[in-house]
Amino acid sequence: MYLTKEKKEEFFTKYGQGKEDTGSAEGQIALFTHRINHLTEHLKANKQDHSTRLGLMKLVGKRRRLLDYLTKKDIERYRSIIAELGIRK
Repeated sequence: MYLTKEKKEEFFTKYGQGKEDTGSAEGQIALFTHRINHLTEHLKANKQDHSTRLGLMKLVGKRRRLLDYLTKKDIERYRSIIAELGIRK
């Protein structure tokens, strides 16, 4: 499995309030970004895997909605997570 419990805790510790804070928008965005990158690499090798492509599009939409929420709620948190993860709008 590519995403272990320890790896998830690392994301939430680094980007959230702590390893127990799994609900923070920053932690979820970081986790979604990792999963999106993993699926993108998979699709480069398996171009006709349409079910994975659908899952990828759903993840991108979820991340976009969380980023939009952060934009409305606190623009500084949005800017910091974008800079840390290297996401472009």
